[in-house]
This record gives sequence, structure tokens and C-alpha cells, in this order.
Amino acid sequence: MNKNEARVRRARKTRAKLAELKVVRLAVHRTNCHMYAQIIDATGSKILASASTVEVEIRKDLKNGGNADAAAIVGKRIAEKAKVAGVETVAFDRSGFHYHGRVKALAEAARENGLKF
Repeated sequence: MNKNEARVRRARKTRAKLAELKVVRLAVHRTNCHMYAQIIDATGSKILASASTVEVEIRKDLKNGGNADAAAIVGKRIAEKAKVAGVETVAFDRSGFHYHGRVKALAEAARENGLKF
């Protein structure tokens, strides 16, 4: 099993539990160059809010989209968009990524800006 297969296996287990609970989730994805976050409704069929380092508003302030500072900005932005969409509580779906580094920075920034999970 390679690294990606292990990550996908961890993600599958998490998503199965979240689907069973039928909760709104904050899904995070990271690549070497960018961070992405989406708030997905309880059915899993509709994106309520999204933020990423690819957005023009975020990119103009960043030198590099693949570091913890960029992840914190995405976390703050997703929390703001969630409030506008009327979402206060979410379940954190880290997509099988370890809760460390950029994923942790995004989660903590979202919590500091009012998102509960």
C-alpha cells in the first residue's frame, strides 16, 4: 500500500461515519501548491461554501499557497463564508490527511473565526 492508498483508506472510513451521522462537513484537500476547503451539506450533494488558495482575493496576498500561513487564511475565509451561508456547526473531514501542519492550521483558523467542530 502506498501513501495515497493509505490516505484514501483513512478518508473512506471517516466519510462513512460522517454519512451515517448525516451532518454538514468541512472537507479539506491539500496539494503541494494549494489548500482547498468546502462545506458540504448533510446529504453530500450540495456545496454550501468553498475557499481555496486559488481564489484571486487570497492569491494577491500570498507569496506561496502551499504553507501554513496560506492554510490559516483559507480557514478564516471558509469560516466567514459559512456564517454567510448560515452554517455554524460542521464535522471536520480531513480527507485522510494527518491532523498536522497545514491541515491543523486551517482547522484552528476556522475555529478562531467562529466555526464549531
